[in-house]
Amino acid sequence: MIVTVVCDVLGKENNGTTIAAMNLIRSLKAKGYEVRVVCPDKEYAGKESFYVVPTLNLGPINGYIEKNGVSLAKVDKKIMFDAINGADVVHVMLPFSLGRAAVKICGQLNIPVTAGFHAQAENVSAHLKMRNFEPVNRIYYKSRWKKVYQYVDCIHYPTEFIRNVFEQNIRSATEGRVISNGVNKAFIADKPIMHERNGKFKIICTGRYSAEKRQSILIDAVALSKHKDDINVVFAGAGPLKEKLISRSEKKGINASFKFFGRDELIEELHTADLYVHTAEIEIEAIACLEAIASGLVPVIANSPKSATKAYALCDDNLFDYDSAASLAEKIDFWYEHPERVDGCLSMYSDFTKEIDYDVCMDKMENMLLDVVERHTGRSLKKKSIA
Repeated sequence: MIVTVVCDVLGKENNGTTIAAMNLIRSLKAKGYEVRVVCPDKEYAGKESFYVVPTLNLGPINGYIEKNGVSLAKVDKKIMFDAINGADVVHVMLPFSLGRAAVKICGQLNIPVTAGFHAQAENVSAHLKMRNFEPVNRIYYKSRWKKVYQYVDCIHYPTEFIRNVFEQNIRSATEGRVISNGVNKAFIADKPIMHERNGKFKIICTGRYSAEKRQSILIDAVALSKHKDDINVVFAGAGPLKEKLISRSEKKGINASFKFFGRDELIEELHTADLYVHTAEIEIEAIACLEAIASGLVPVIANSPKSATKAYALCDDNLFDYDSAASLAEKIDFWYEHPERVDGCLSMYSDFTKEIDYDVCMDKMENMLLDVVERHTGRSLKKKSIA
Protein backbone atom coordinates (compact mmCIF):
# COMPACT_ATOMS: atom_id res chain seq x y z
CA MET A 1 0.00 0.00 0.00
CA ILE A 2 1.19 3.49 -0.87
CA VAL A 3 0.02 6.12 1.63
CA THR A 4 0.40 9.87 1.23
CA VAL A 5 0.26 11.80 4.52
CA VAL A 6 -0.52 15.50 4.07
CA CYS A 7 0.73 17.82 6.83
CA ASP A 8 -0.12 21.52 6.75
CA VAL A 9 2.00 21.75 9.90
CA LEU A 10 4.85 19.42 10.79
CA GLY A 11 8.02 20.92 12.28
CA LYS A 12 9.38 19.89 15.67
CA GLU A 13 7.56 17.31 17.75
CA ASN A 14 6.40 19.97 20.21
CA ASN A 15 2.67 19.65 19.61
CA GLY A 16 0.11 16.86 19.51
CA THR A 17 -0.58 17.07 15.79
CA THR A 18 3.06 16.67 14.82
CA ILE A 19 3.53 13.81 17.27
CA ALA A 20 0.43 12.11 15.83
CA ALA A 21 1.70 12.57 12.28
CA MET A 22 5.14 11.20 13.04
CA ASN A 23 3.68 8.27 14.98
CA LEU A 24 1.58 7.32 11.95
CA ILE A 25 4.41 7.83 9.45
CA ARG A 26 6.89 5.76 11.45
CA SER A 27 4.38 2.99 12.09
CA LEU A 28 3.31 2.65 8.45
CA LYS A 29 6.94 2.58 7.31
CA ALA A 30 7.77 -0.05 9.92
CA LYS A 31 4.90 -2.20 8.56
CA GLY A 32 6.53 -2.08 5.13
CA TYR A 33 4.29 0.45 3.41
CA GLU A 34 5.54 3.21 1.12
CA VAL A 35 4.80 6.52 2.82
CA ARG A 36 4.95 9.87 1.06
CA VAL A 37 4.84 13.00 3.22
CA VAL A 38 3.75 16.45 2.08
CA CYS A 39 4.85 19.29 4.39
CA PRO A 40 6.22 22.86 4.32
CA ASP A 41 9.38 22.17 6.33
CA LYS A 42 12.58 23.01 4.47
CA GLU A 43 14.70 20.67 6.61
CA TYR A 44 13.03 17.73 4.84
CA ALA A 45 13.87 19.00 1.36
CA GLY A 46 15.75 16.37 -0.62
CA LYS A 47 14.91 13.55 1.79
CA GLU A 48 13.39 10.44 0.26
CA SER A 49 9.59 10.35 0.13
CA PHE A 50 9.21 13.93 1.39
CA TYR A 51 7.45 16.46 -0.84
CA VAL A 52 8.19 19.95 0.48
CA VAL A 53 5.91 22.82 -0.51
CA PRO A 54 6.64 26.54 -0.04
CA THR A 55 5.62 28.40 3.11
CA LEU A 56 3.14 31.22 3.38
CA ASN A 57 4.49 34.74 3.77
CA LEU A 58 2.11 36.49 6.14
CA GLY A 59 4.22 39.58 6.60
CA PRO A 60 3.96 41.10 10.10
CA ILE A 61 2.72 37.89 11.75
CA ASN A 62 5.57 35.69 10.45
CA GLY A 63 7.44 36.22 13.71
CA TYR A 64 4.46 35.09 15.79
CA ILE A 65 4.12 31.92 13.71
CA GLU A 66 7.85 31.19 14.08
CA LYS A 67 7.56 31.52 17.88
CA ASN A 68 5.03 28.68 17.73
CA GLY A 69 7.72 26.51 16.13
CA VAL A 70 5.79 25.83 12.91
CA SER A 71 5.68 26.78 9.24
CA LEU A 72 2.39 27.33 7.45
CA ALA A 73 2.09 25.69 4.05
CA LYS A 74 1.43 27.27 0.67
CA VAL A 75 -0.12 25.02 -1.96
CA ASP A 76 2.02 24.00 -4.91
CA LYS A 77 -0.33 22.01 -7.16
CA LYS A 78 2.43 20.20 -9.05
CA ILE A 79 4.17 19.02 -5.87
CA MET A 80 0.82 17.99 -4.41
CA PHE A 81 -0.15 16.08 -7.56
CA ASP A 82 3.19 14.27 -7.68
CA ALA A 83 2.83 13.22 -4.03
CA ILE A 84 -0.74 11.95 -4.44
CA ASN A 85 -0.75 10.46 -7.94
CA GLY A 86 -0.41 6.69 -7.71
CA ALA A 87 -1.15 6.50 -3.98
CA ASP A 88 -3.64 3.93 -2.72
CA VAL A 89 -4.95 6.25 -0.01
CA VAL A 90 -4.29 9.75 1.31
CA HIS A 91 -4.50 10.81 4.95
CA VAL A 92 -4.92 14.53 5.70
CA MET A 93 -3.72 15.66 9.12
CA LEU A 94 -5.30 19.14 9.17
CA PRO A 95 -8.19 20.74 7.20
CA PHE A 96 -6.24 23.76 6.00
CA SER A 97 -4.74 24.75 2.64
CA LEU A 98 -2.83 21.53 1.89
CA GLY A 99 -5.69 19.43 3.20
CA ARG A 100 -8.21 21.20 0.98
CA ALA A 101 -5.96 20.82 -2.06
CA ALA A 102 -5.38 17.13 -1.31
CA VAL A 103 -9.11 16.43 -1.09
CA LYS A 104 -9.69 18.08 -4.48
CA ILE A 105 -6.89 16.12 -6.15
CA CYS A 106 -8.14 12.87 -4.63
CA GLY A 107 -11.58 13.62 -6.06
CA GLN A 108 -10.09 14.18 -9.52
CA LEU A 109 -8.00 10.98 -9.37
CA ASN A 110 -10.65 8.90 -7.58
CA ILE A 111 -8.26 8.12 -4.71
CA PRO A 112 -9.76 7.38 -1.26
CA VAL A 113 -8.95 9.92 1.44
CA THR A 114 -9.21 10.07 5.20
CA ALA A 115 -8.76 13.10 7.44
CA GLY A 116 -7.80 13.55 11.06
CA PHE A 117 -9.59 15.93 13.41
CA HIS A 118 -6.66 17.50 15.25
CA ALA A 119 -7.65 21.19 15.27
CA GLN A 120 -10.34 22.25 17.71
CA ALA A 121 -12.14 25.49 16.87
CA GLU A 122 -10.71 27.17 19.94
CA ASN A 123 -7.16 26.31 18.83
CA VAL A 124 -7.76 28.73 15.99
CA SER A 125 -10.01 31.33 17.65
CA ALA A 126 -7.59 31.60 20.61
CA HIS A 127 -5.08 33.27 18.29
CA LEU A 128 -7.76 35.86 17.52
CA LYS A 129 -8.45 36.44 21.24
CA MET A 130 -11.95 35.01 20.66
CA ARG A 131 -11.72 31.45 21.97
CA ASN A 132 -14.86 31.82 24.09
CA PHE A 133 -16.95 33.46 21.35
CA GLU A 134 -19.13 30.54 20.29
CA PRO A 135 -20.42 31.99 16.97
CA VAL A 136 -16.82 32.12 15.69
CA ASN A 137 -16.21 28.54 16.81
CA ARG A 138 -19.38 27.31 15.06
CA ILE A 139 -18.33 29.08 11.86
CA TYR A 140 -14.98 27.29 12.05
CA TYR A 141 -16.57 23.84 12.28
CA LYS A 142 -19.02 24.55 9.47
CA SER A 143 -16.30 25.89 7.18
CA ARG A 144 -14.03 22.88 7.79
CA TRP A 145 -16.95 20.56 7.02
CA LYS A 146 -17.81 22.45 3.85
CA LYS A 147 -14.23 22.60 2.55
CA VAL A 148 -12.77 19.25 3.66
CA TYR A 149 -14.59 16.76 5.85
CA GLN A 150 -17.73 16.27 3.77
CA TYR A 151 -15.55 14.96 0.91
CA VAL A 152 -13.53 12.34 2.81
CA ASP A 153 -14.22 8.62 3.18
CA CYS A 154 -13.59 8.53 6.93
CA ILE A 155 -12.77 11.00 9.71
CA HIS A 156 -10.25 10.06 12.39
CA TYR A 157 -11.17 11.47 15.81
CA PRO A 158 -8.52 11.07 18.55
CA THR A 159 -11.23 11.14 21.25
CA GLU A 160 -14.97 10.64 21.61
CA PHE A 161 -15.07 14.16 23.06
CA ILE A 162 -14.06 15.88 19.82
CA ARG A 163 -16.26 13.58 17.73
CA ASN A 164 -19.26 14.67 19.78
CA VAL A 165 -18.32 18.34 19.56
CA PHE A 166 -17.97 18.26 15.78
CA GLU A 167 -21.01 16.10 15.06
CA GLN A 168 -23.19 18.23 17.31
CA ASN A 169 -22.18 21.29 15.31
CA ILE A 170 -22.37 19.69 11.85
CA ARG A 171 -24.60 16.60 12.15
CA SER A 172 -22.04 14.78 10.02
CA ALA A 173 -23.04 11.68 8.07
CA THR A 174 -19.42 10.83 7.21
CA GLU A 175 -18.05 7.69 8.85
CA GLY A 176 -15.89 8.45 11.85
CA ARG A 177 -13.55 6.34 13.96
CA VAL A 178 -12.28 7.19 17.42
CA ILE A 179 -8.65 6.11 17.71
CA SER A 180 -6.11 7.46 20.18
CA ASN A 181 -2.88 8.71 18.65
CA GLY A 182 -1.13 6.36 21.04
CA VAL A 183 1.90 6.67 23.30
CA ASN A 184 5.31 5.49 22.19
CA LYS A 185 6.63 2.60 24.27
CA ALA A 186 9.80 4.57 24.95
CA PHE A 187 7.86 6.56 27.58
CA ILE A 188 7.08 3.47 29.63
CA ALA A 189 9.64 2.90 32.36
CA ASP A 190 11.52 -0.43 32.23
CA LYS A 191 10.73 -0.85 35.91
CA PRO A 192 8.40 0.93 38.34
CA ILE A 193 9.61 4.41 39.22
CA MET A 194 10.57 4.72 42.87
CA HIS A 195 8.85 7.90 43.98
CA GLU A 196 11.25 8.72 46.77
CA ARG A 197 11.60 12.38 47.68
CA ASN A 198 15.15 13.36 46.79
CA GLY A 199 15.48 17.06 47.34
CA LYS A 200 12.71 19.27 46.00
CA PHE A 201 9.28 18.11 44.84
CA LYS A 202 9.40 18.19 41.03
CA ILE A 203 6.31 19.05 39.00
CA ILE A 204 6.36 18.81 35.21
CA CYS A 205 3.94 20.48 32.81
CA THR A 206 4.30 19.73 29.10
CA GLY A 207 2.84 21.80 26.26
CA ARG A 208 3.19 24.69 23.87
CA TYR A 209 3.48 28.07 25.59
CA SER A 210 0.20 29.62 24.42
CA ALA A 211 -2.91 31.18 25.93
CA GLU A 212 -5.17 28.12 25.70
CA LYS A 213 -2.59 25.92 27.48
CA ARG A 214 -2.92 28.08 30.61
CA GLN A 215 0.53 27.43 32.14
CA SER A 216 0.05 30.66 34.08
CA ILE A 217 -2.40 28.99 36.44
CA LEU A 218 0.27 26.50 37.55
CA ILE A 219 2.65 29.37 38.28
CA ASP A 220 -0.01 31.02 40.42
CA ALA A 221 -0.91 27.75 42.13
CA VAL A 222 2.68 26.97 43.14
CA ALA A 223 2.95 30.51 44.52
CA LEU A 224 -0.10 29.71 46.72
CA SER A 225 1.18 26.31 47.83
CA LYS A 226 2.11 25.75 51.46
CA HIS A 227 5.24 24.06 50.12
CA LYS A 228 6.22 26.70 47.56
CA ASP A 229 9.89 26.80 48.56
CA ASP A 230 10.22 23.01 48.24
CA ILE A 231 8.80 22.80 44.71
CA ASN A 232 10.57 22.93 41.34
CA VAL A 233 8.44 23.26 38.21
CA VAL A 234 9.61 22.19 34.76
CA PHE A 235 7.63 23.69 31.87
CA ALA A 236 8.58 21.48 28.95
CA GLY A 237 7.74 23.12 25.64
CA ALA A 238 8.15 26.14 23.38
CA GLY A 239 5.92 28.92 22.11
CA PRO A 240 5.12 32.62 21.86
CA LEU A 241 4.36 33.20 25.56
CA LYS A 242 7.69 31.96 26.89
CA GLU A 243 9.01 35.36 28.00
CA LYS A 244 5.71 36.30 29.67
CA LEU A 245 5.64 33.02 31.58
CA ILE A 246 9.24 33.45 32.71
CA SER A 247 8.44 36.97 33.90
CA ARG A 248 5.34 35.77 35.77
CA SER A 249 7.23 32.98 37.53
CA GLU A 250 9.95 35.42 38.60
CA LYS A 251 7.40 37.89 39.97
CA LYS A 252 5.66 35.11 41.90
CA GLY A 253 9.01 33.91 43.26
CA ILE A 254 8.69 30.26 42.25
CA ASN A 255 11.45 27.89 41.15
CA ALA A 256 10.70 27.23 37.48
CA SER A 257 12.54 26.32 34.29
CA PHE A 258 11.35 26.62 30.69
CA LYS A 259 12.87 24.44 27.98
CA PHE A 260 12.03 22.42 24.90
CA PHE A 261 13.21 18.82 25.32
CA GLY A 262 13.91 16.21 22.68
CA ARG A 263 12.12 12.91 23.23
CA ASP A 264 14.90 11.19 25.17
CA GLU A 265 15.41 14.26 27.37
CA LEU A 266 11.67 14.55 28.00
CA ILE A 267 11.47 10.89 29.02
CA GLU A 268 14.26 11.49 31.55
CA GLU A 269 12.42 14.53 32.93
CA LEU A 270 9.18 12.55 33.29
CA HIS A 271 10.91 9.61 34.94
CA THR A 272 12.48 11.89 37.56
CA ALA A 273 9.36 13.95 38.37
CA ASP A 274 6.96 13.59 41.30
CA LEU A 275 3.76 14.97 39.74
CA TYR A 276 2.39 15.88 36.32
CA VAL A 277 0.03 18.86 35.95
CA HIS A 278 -2.03 19.43 32.81
CA THR A 279 -3.35 22.98 32.71
CA ALA A 280 -4.81 23.28 29.19
CA GLU A 281 -8.29 24.75 28.85
CA ILE A 282 -8.66 23.53 25.26
CA GLU A 283 -7.50 20.07 24.25
CA ILE A 284 -8.56 17.34 21.82
CA GLU A 285 -6.49 14.51 23.29
CA ALA A 286 -3.31 15.73 25.03
CA ILE A 287 -0.65 13.24 24.04
CA ALA A 288 1.60 15.01 26.58
CA CYS A 289 -0.68 13.97 29.42
CA LEU A 290 -0.92 10.40 28.12
CA GLU A 291 2.88 10.23 27.90
CA ALA A 292 3.18 11.36 31.50
CA ILE A 293 0.67 8.76 32.71
CA ALA A 294 2.44 6.04 30.73
CA SER A 295 5.70 7.19 32.33
CA GLY A 296 4.32 6.41 35.77
CA LEU A 297 3.29 9.87 36.95
CA VAL A 298 0.14 10.79 38.82
CA PRO A 299 -1.69 13.45 36.78
CA VAL A 300 -3.57 16.50 38.03
CA ILE A 301 -5.78 17.73 35.21
CA ALA A 302 -7.87 20.84 34.52
CA ASN A 303 -11.58 19.98 34.42
CA SER A 304 -12.26 22.35 31.52
CA PRO A 305 -15.52 21.71 29.61
CA LYS A 306 -13.62 22.31 26.37
CA SER A 307 -10.98 19.67 27.00
CA ALA A 308 -11.04 15.91 26.44
CA THR A 309 -8.23 15.47 28.94
CA LYS A 310 -10.46 15.60 32.02
CA ALA A 311 -11.63 12.09 31.08
CA TYR A 312 -8.16 10.85 32.04
CA ALA A 313 -8.79 11.71 35.71
CA LEU A 314 -9.75 8.51 37.52
CA CYS A 315 -10.54 10.13 40.87
CA ASP A 316 -11.26 13.59 42.29
CA ASP A 317 -7.65 14.00 43.40
CA ASN A 318 -6.64 13.96 39.72
CA LEU A 319 -8.80 17.00 38.89
CA PHE A 320 -8.74 20.70 39.66
CA ASP A 321 -11.10 23.56 38.83
CA TYR A 322 -9.61 24.78 35.57
CA ASP A 323 -9.97 28.48 36.36
CA SER A 324 -8.82 28.33 39.99
CA ALA A 325 -5.21 28.54 41.09
CA ALA A 326 -6.38 27.88 44.67
CA SER A 327 -7.98 24.58 43.59
CA LEU A 328 -4.78 23.50 41.85
CA ALA A 329 -2.66 24.54 44.85
CA GLU A 330 -4.86 22.34 47.06
CA LYS A 331 -4.26 19.31 44.80
CA ILE A 332 -0.52 19.95 44.66
CA ASP A 333 -0.36 20.12 48.44
CA PHE A 334 -2.37 16.90 48.71
CA TRP A 335 0.07 14.92 46.58
CA TYR A 336 3.06 16.57 48.26
CA GLU A 337 1.76 15.55 51.69
CA HIS A 338 0.51 12.05 50.75
CA PRO A 339 3.24 10.22 48.84
CA GLU A 340 1.83 6.95 50.18
CA ARG A 341 -1.22 7.44 47.91
CA VAL A 342 0.84 7.47 44.69
CA ASP A 343 1.16 3.73 44.10
CA GLY A 344 -2.54 3.15 44.70
CA CYS A 345 -3.44 5.86 42.20
CA LEU A 346 -1.05 4.52 39.60
CA SER A 347 -2.47 1.00 39.92
CA MET A 348 -5.83 2.38 38.76
CA TYR A 349 -4.15 3.53 35.56
CA SER A 350 -2.82 0.10 34.57
CA ASP A 351 -5.83 -0.77 32.38
CA PHE A 352 -6.04 2.80 31.09
CA THR A 353 -2.52 2.67 29.67
CA LYS A 354 -3.37 -0.46 27.68
CA GLU A 355 -5.99 1.54 25.76
CA ILE A 356 -3.37 4.01 24.56
CA ASP A 357 -0.75 1.41 23.61
CA TYR A 358 1.12 2.65 20.54
CA ASP A 359 1.00 -0.62 18.61
CA VAL A 360 -2.72 -1.16 19.22
CA CYS A 361 -3.57 2.40 18.14
CA MET A 362 -1.38 2.25 15.04
CA ASP A 363 -2.94 -1.09 14.04
CA LYS A 364 -6.33 0.58 14.24
CA MET A 365 -5.10 3.43 12.02
CA GLU A 366 -3.73 0.91 9.53
CA ASN A 367 -7.09 -0.89 9.47
CA MET A 368 -8.94 2.37 8.91
CA LEU A 369 -6.83 3.06 5.80
CA LEU A 370 -7.19 -0.51 4.51
CA ASP A 371 -10.96 -0.50 5.04
CA VAL A 372 -11.33 2.79 3.17
CA VAL A 373 -9.33 1.47 0.21
CA GLU A 374 -11.40 -1.71 0.09
CA ARG A 375 -14.72 0.11 0.33
CA HIS A 376 -13.74 2.80 -2.18
CA THR A 377 -12.04 0.60 -4.78
CA GLY A 378 -13.08 -2.98 -4.03
CA ARG A 379 -9.41 -3.96 -3.60
CA SER A 380 -8.18 -5.79 -0.49
CA LEU A 381 -4.51 -4.85 -0.10
CA LYS A 382 -3.31 -6.74 2.96
CA LYS A 383 -4.44 -8.97 5.79
CA LYS A 384 -5.46 -6.73 8.67
CA SER A 385 -3.38 -6.60 11.83
CA ILE A 386 -6.28 -6.84 14.32
CA ALA A 387 -9.90 -7.85 14.38
